[in-house]
Amino acid sequence: MAMISTYCPHFNGLRRSSPKLDSSQSQSFLQHINSQLRLASSRKPCRAVTAMAGSGKFFVGGNWKCNGTKDSITKLVSDLNSAKLETDVDVVVSPPFVYLDQVTASLTGRIEVSGQNSWIGKGGAFTGEISVEQLKDIGCKWVILGHSERRHIIGEDDQFIGKKAAYALNEGLGVIACIGELLEEREAGKTFDVCFQQLKAFADVVPSWDNIVIAYEPVWAIGTGKVATPQQAQEVHVAIRDWLKKNLSEEVASKTRIIYGGSVNGSNCAELAKQEDIDGFLVGGASLKGPEFATIVNSVTSKKVAA
Repeated sequence: MAMISTYCPHFNGLRRSSPKLDSSQSQSFLQHINSQLRLASSRKPCRAVTAMAGSGKFFVGGNWKCNGTKDSITKLVSDLNSAKLETDVDVVVSPPFVYLDQVTASLTGRIEVSGQNSWIGKGGAFTGEISVEQLKDIGCKWVILGHSERRHIIGEDDQFIGKKAAYALNEGLGVIACIGELLEEREAGKTFDVCFQQLKAFADVVPSWDNIVIAYEPVWAIGTGKVATPQQAQEVHVAIRDWLKKNLSEEVASKTRIIYGGSVNGSNCAELAKQEDIDGFLVGGASLKGPEFATIVNSVTSKKVAA
């Protein structure tokens, strides 16, 4: 199975070698480290046509968040239904809960539907929550858990999110498991520490990794218009895959798809998609624009290599 098994052990948590580095020097340093990571791996792509470190299909999710009306979602679904999408991509959209029925009833079967959150156990007297059972009943195949907006605005902690994921997986839903660091954590050199801690909270309780997609979303890049450079994103993705290998198994590290989120759009998706350990995207604002979302889905072609 194709995977990266080595990353630079001396570059821990995106720590800068000197606090006096300016932005151009820092960028150069990241590019140098990424170059060393690539040189450390002698593997070939896992499939003849795509240069991906993971062995699963490219995965693109659209998180619509708290946006939309019946009319705007009707238009968006129409655009998605008429879009020409590459076949070698799993595509998922996540509408607001109140529009799930509308979307599942009208969206092409080519695209699966996800909830944006779910409760920690079976439904009951939990005002405002939605259960895994209800999501499945309405036709959802996935749920997004651990998104930074749930962590840092609502206040969900790692263990609570892990238990949510375990319950959803046990009940047959796929989980898009979000992890990522705040700006101050990145600047303090704690990127890897934060991501690994969040990963461990999932690993401690989930029954299997077969139906988990990891979404790395640096919080400083979500909805800000800022995006990690392809080299910055690749570096964290390769470290995540290495953590999976060391703490779970080589098989889990190879099979688990690690996707990037954080101001992904039609202009930057192609360069990001070229990175070997970026197995797809979780898209926010751009997923509300059908043609642009299709462009992001079709960025899988950037991974195509000569046979």
